[in-house]
Amino acid sequence: MSPTSPDGSEDVRSKLTELQQNPDMMTHARIELRDAEAAVKLAEQPLASDEAVLAEHRLYMADRMVEIARAKGEARLMEADRERLGEERDAARLAARTREADQAHADAQRARSSQAAAAEMSAREAEELQRQIAMLEAEATERGLVLTLGDVLFATGSADIQGGTNQNLEKLVNFLNQYPDRQVLIEGHTDNVGSAMFNQNLSRQRAESVRRFLTERGIENRRLSVSGYGFERPIASNDSATGRQQNRRVEVVIENRE
Repeated sequence: MSPTSPDGSEDVRSKLTELQQNPDMMTHARIELRDAEAAVKLAEQPLASDEAVLAEHRLYMADRMVEIARAKGEARLMEADRERLGEERDAARLAARTREADQAHADAQRARSSQAAAAEMSAREAEELQRQIAMLEAEATERGLVLTLGDVLFATGSADIQGGTNQNLEKLVNFLNQYPDRQVLIEGHTDNVGSAMFNQNLSRQRAESVRRFLTERGIENRRLSVSGYGFERPIASNDSATGRQQNRRVEVVIENRE
């Protein structure tokens, strides 16, 4: 009777074939599978009946080689998966940091743009304010903008505003409408002709007339404060007609905005 392949060799071949058909095993255990293939081929060789011990040894070795190939392949596959997951985590972290950096850059760019726009707007506002002050012919002081209304605004001894003399008052109305957060002090002053009581009352009445003019044109009364100082605060000597004329005035103080 001619020798045949030992019993059990088909099972070993089947296990090896299963591994060889697995792409992951072929990738990660190529050398081990090659060695296992050689061992299985050796185990498949026919032997005489009196060589049963050798056949059993060859089958055992072939089976061990197949299992070693399986174990090596699975271990390397797990290591490859671990490295891949690590790389994916690193890539995700890098992408997150990149997004954060991009967001920070975009935020900084927006902040710079906003600051530039605010600076430009502030410059325009400052330029417009200077233009308005020039039109108003007011003087910038520590108290605020001071608009001086001369005595031509009123008839001699009267607190009534004369018609045709209120051009500066109209400019004042326009300014106060444009800057509604500004508070206003209206202060009346006179020369020293006449009694202190008379001049005190006249200066107050003239300041009240200016306030009334402003409120009638829509300026809120709560923004306006009135004082009459008579001849207490001259700006020129009362010894001359020119000096007395300078002292007869109403000063409108537009307070600085805090």
